[in-house]
Amino acid sequence: MNLIHLAGIAGLAVVTGLGAAQATTLDEVKSNGYIRGASANEVPYSYMDESGTAKGIGPEVATAVLKSMGVEEIQWTVTPFGSLIPGLKAKRYDFVAAEMNILPDRCKQVTFTEPNSSYGEGLLVPTGNPKKLHSYEDIKKDPALKVAIVSGADQIDFLHDLGVPDSQIVLIQANADALSTIQTGRADAYAATELTVSQLVKSGGTGVEQAEPFSDPVIKGKPARSYGGFDFRTDDKDLYDAFNKALVTFKATEDYKKILISNGLSPESVEAARTKKMEELCAAK
Repeated sequence: MNLIHLAGIAGLAVVTGLGAAQATTLDEVKSNGYIRGASANEVPYSYMDESGTAKGIGPEVATAVLKSMGVEEIQWTVTPFGSLIPGLKAKRYDFVAAEMNILPDRCKQVTFTEPNSSYGEGLLVPTGNPKKLHSYEDIKKDPALKVAIVSGADQIDFLHDLGVPDSQIVLIQANADALSTIQTGRADAYAATELTVSQLVKSGGTGVEQAEPFSDPVIKGKPARSYGGFDFRTDDKDLYDAFNKALVTFKATEDYKKILISNGLSPESVEAARTKKMEELCAAK
């Protein structure tokens, strides 16, 4: 993910190494009775709740997919985001379920599944969306409109690239300031990732909503959108192939859609995750 990742280390799983040259297979996982997964402890991508249960987009989809494969138990390791790939390569776990953004440089180190999630940008607006704002481009159509962003966030670059002048931008210090900024009318909208906006609405903010539908900004010819996937060791082809095949099947179900939407993704993002291909993302320049 292209976000600041909060480090959270809890309940490290016991390492049960398989030998440096030995690939982990689905038969071996079934024989052991469990598989080892990794989380980065970031809501809503992957995290552990207060009871120690793995939650979020990655763990919830992984649980359903693995159950369809005959694997009922996942032993979770929670580790900082930057340690996920090194830990996977060191065989401290068998797969990563942190919705890691599928990028060419990462594809050289691990094998990604087809995209499991996708998220783009969003707008927090007053209830009823009185200014009918459904994209960042809509902001520049009316010089009287004001859009708030967190100081230093990527959104200022997006807005500048789209031609929105500084006179229409209201800088705030933190996401926590967004609710009052919209509620008091200091700005007509707050621009952030769609998941950030969704979490603000879920937090109980009154008089606000997430602008829907929403069209992602096109920056330098490409939509500002990320795609998260599960990652496996390159040597574990048998396990990867079985999981990826089961994931593709699960992505066509309503249960898959419900998991993503319950974690804050829009119907447009669900469709984006269903249609984008891993090979295209790994080959992107």
